[in-house]
Amino acid sequence: MKIGKPHAPYIANKISIDLFNSSFIKMNMGIEPVAEAAKKLIEDDIQKEVALEERVYEIMEENEDEMEFMQVDKRNMFWLIKKRLAPEYGVILSYEDRYSDLSHKILDELIQNDLIEFQVSENKVKNVIFNSIESYIERFEDIEDKVIEKIKNYKRKLIPGSEEYDIVFEKLYQEELKKIGMM
Repeated sequence: MKIGKPHAPYIANKISIDLFNSSFIKMNMGIEPVAEAAKKLIEDDIQKEVALEERVYEIMEENEDEMEFMQVDKRNMFWLIKKRLAPEYGVILSYEDRYSDLSHKILDELIQNDLIEFQVSENKVKNVIFNSIESYIERFEDIEDKVIEKIKNYKRKLIPGSEEYDIVFEKLYQEELKKIGMM
């Protein structure tokens, strides 16, 4: 599943918490530098895909008349163009492969900056990172549904997209993450 930039800090926190709670990893500078390093790499990965999709939209816009004349399925064309350009932008389209690659990058960054130490195989540590990403992704839709339901039950109705709605949503979202130990 595709992740957005707002989720990067939460995934990074989940990674740092899971590494901290691991019995075979020692954090040399605490949890925050680990979360910050992971967040930066996650945001970089998301930004690559955003840039790729912006280019795909540009190409589709440039060829809009031809696509309409030929009655091309725009959704299918978007995917075909994205698939063709993905290697140029360094984007892995298979989410499982992408999160595995991201896990390796995070691990390499943590080792290079001496943020963690361990006496087990790198693969075992990488799996902790990968499982953190997967776990967050599996749960975040359920958490969002709970938060939306809570907001619907507010006495005063909040308008989705408004600043007040976003503030309340963020607060409730963080509370839900704390309840399940993701923050």
